[in-house]
Parts: sequence; structure tokens; C-alpha cells
Amino acid sequence: MKQFVIPELGENIQSATIVKVLIKPGDVVEQDQSVLELETDKATIEVPSDVSGKVLEVKVNEGDQVEIGQLIFTVEEADGATPVVKETAATPAPEAKPEVKSEPEPVQETPAPVEVPVVTQQVVAEPAPFVASGSPSAAGPKVITVENQPPILQNAAPAAPSVRRLAREIGVDVNLVKGTGPGGRILLDDVKLHSKLMHQQRNEAQHIRAEQHQQPLPDFSKYGDVETVAMSNIRQKTAEHLSYAWHTIPHVTQFDKADITQLEEFRKSYAKTAEKFGVKLTVTAILVKIISSAMKTFPQFNASVDMQNKTIVYKKYFNIGIAVDTEFGLIVPVIKNADRMNIIEISKEINALAEKARNKKVGVADLQGGCFTITNLGGIGGTSFTPIVNSPEVAILGVSKGSIEPVYINGKFEPRLMLPLSLSYDHRIIDGADGIRFLRWVIEALENPMKLIIEG
Repeated sequence: MKQFVIPELGENIQSATIVKVLIKPGDVVEQDQSVLELETDKATIEVPSDVSGKVLEVKVNEGDQVEIGQLIFTVEEADGATPVVKETAATPAPEAKPEVKSEPEPVQETPAPVEVPVVTQQVVAEPAPFVASGSPSAAGPKVITVENQPPILQNAAPAAPSVRRLAREIGVDVNLVKGTGPGGRILLDDVKLHSKLMHQQRNEAQHIRAEQHQQPLPDFSKYGDVETVAMSNIRQKTAEHLSYAWHTIPHVTQFDKADITQLEEFRKSYAKTAEKFGVKLTVTAILVKIISSAMKTFPQFNASVDMQNKTIVYKKYFNIGIAVDTEFGLIVPVIKNADRMNIIEISKEINALAEKARNKKVGVADLQGGCFTITNLGGIGGTSFTPIVNSPEVAILGVSKGSIEPVYINGKFEPRLMLPLSLSYDHRIIDGADGIRFLRWVIEALENPMKLIIEG
């Protein structure tokens, strides 16, 4: 007998909702056979089996929330259940040993405060204030109360003077640091790790406060009929991610227009060639090619900001995300290594990813690794908008609907097809001058289709 558990589903994915259970007791499953359809906070995916045999018991139902490592079903192998008895007997053994070894650690710490009673015989110790802070008083540090002075903790944490000095300088209470040295001694690395965790928790708390800032909704049913529908996992993740991005990234959006009159002629002239390859040549595909080239000229647009370590991560690969509108929410599949593809290859990849996204077949790997995002609303309408940067990326290009406009050229107005573009970027790494230089570079490439033929 073997067990199938929920495998790792991707970076930062801890749970998922079961959409479909594709097996039942009595079925015979093979390795790599799809057995579940799960909806994560990023996409809906099919999960293949890593075991084979006859299904004995299924422990979940459609609609259940499951976590990584949770048991889903058991199968009986053709060879019988004998190996399982050996495995089950062996499994607790290694687990029991660490438990026995782990108990002496707190016991070893007990003698450490032996010095405390000596101190308490010489000074007045008041354990009550320390107990109020949530720390143990019996074997913990004692509090010395001096008139008109704050309480002083004695023997609070074993640490060298250099470690205490570092803690003071970076604003860390050394008594709250967990030591990893001999006998629980606090090391320099322990203080640094504690400081890093403090900053992470503070950032998370700020994010939570920003989301909780919204006031409770009124009772809309007083005014008429209403229907309340729970958010899907994808919609929840979209709301959380965009709230975080808007709260943490100082956004700037610049607008401009590209004259794509010649580009449209170029696109139509190559339409039949593209059809031979089974694809439709679109402005989005052309923009993917242009953006992947532009990021080589402007490397700050292919980067991520790490405020915790005060560093900038510059990427040497060029993956472009394409925002896809689906009936169950916005999904951004990623075209990997777009700079190595020509426009026909990019068009094929866009079509394949968009189809998978709309059919809930997109994999988690298809949604990861993006460097820059393009969101094209031109097929629906609009003159401009302000797209939100898809963190941890630092820029996103919004495309609106093109329209015929009079443009003054060589002393007269001519009708030209103008395409509105909206570039949003992270002002922590991209300055306004570089923002408009990048946008103008993209526009000039759109207005000179021959450049695409030569470089593509």
C-alpha cells in the first residue's frame, strides 16, 4: 500500500481548493495520471499521481481546502502490502530519536540561571513586571527595580559584549533573541537574523493594516436585493497582490502615443505568412519582441528592488508576462526567453498560453519568472489607463485602443493611426527621465517596422 499526498505546487503556494477528484475507490491509477484538479491562488492545475496501483480509499471531496503534504488517497500495489509494514515500523523510529534528544536542550538551560539566586539575595527582585510581559519568572531573568529608573534585566540572555553592542546599535532587544550557540548563547548572526525577521514582520503588519483600513460595508439589503459570492482563490490572490504592490511601490505612470500607421501595413502584409504557421500576427506579439530588446538597452527595467537588503537585482534573462482576461479572473502567463524568439514564435507562445489560461490548464511554472508585464486592453476600448506594477517587477506597459487622428506632418494634417501607451514604473529604481526614454525607444521601434525585420 502506498499513499498519495499533495506535492509542492510552486513557490509560496501552501494550500489549494479541490475542483475535481478524478479517481474513486476501485480505480487503477498509473504514475503521471491526472488524479486531481486544484485551484491555487495563481491558477487551476491538474495534479499527476506519483504512485500506481488500485485505489483503496479517497479521503477528500470536491470543494475541500487541502494543504501541501496532506493525504489524498491510498493505493494497493500489485506486490502486496508487506513492504508497508516495514516502512511503517521504521518510520516512527527516526522520529522518536530526535524527540528524545530534543528534550535535554531545555533541561540543559535550567542550570544556566543558577547565578540568579545569588543576585536576588543582594537586591530586591520583583518578578511580577516580568511575568506581565509574557516571560517565565521561575527560571527566567530577574528584574531589578531602582527608584526613578526603568527595570534592569539581570542574566537575561547569555551574550558577549560585542553582541549586545550590535543589538543596541540596530535597535534589537537582545533578551528577545533566540541563541543558537552552545548553551543557548546568542551569536552575532542570531541578532542579525532577528533584526531581519523584525523588518519582515513590520512590513507584513503594514500590508495588513493597509488592507484592514477599509471600513466595514453597510447593510446593502436595506435598499434592495443583494447576492454575496465568495471570492475565488485567484481573485483573492489578485486582490492581495495588487494591494501589496500599490501600497509598497511608489508608482509613476507616463503616457504617450505611437504612430502605428506603417506598422499596421507591415502587420497586414505579413498576415498570410503568419497564417501559414497557424498564428495571427498581433500588436501584442510585436510589443513582446520590442520590450525584450528595450530591456537590454535599459537594464533598470529588468530588475527587482530588495529593500530589506538594500540591493537591486538585475536579471540577465528576458521573460515577458502577458495579462490574459479570463472568466474567473486575471492571469499573467509568462513567455520565457522572449529575446531569443522571432515574432512568429512569440505569437505561437502567446496563443498557447492564452488558450491554457482560459481553459484552466495553465501550470504554475507558466506564471512564474516574469521580468516585465504587458496588458493590452485595445481590443475592448479606452484611451488610456494606469496599470499597477506586477511586483516584484518594476514596470508594466498598458496598451489602449488605437484610433485615427489628424497629425501635422510637413505643413499639413494627415490621418494617422495612433496607439495610446501607458507606462507605469517603480520610482525607487526608475527616474522620470529614464521612464520617458524607455517609452520613446519603444515608440520609435513601433514606428519603424523595418527594424523588427532586420533584428527579428
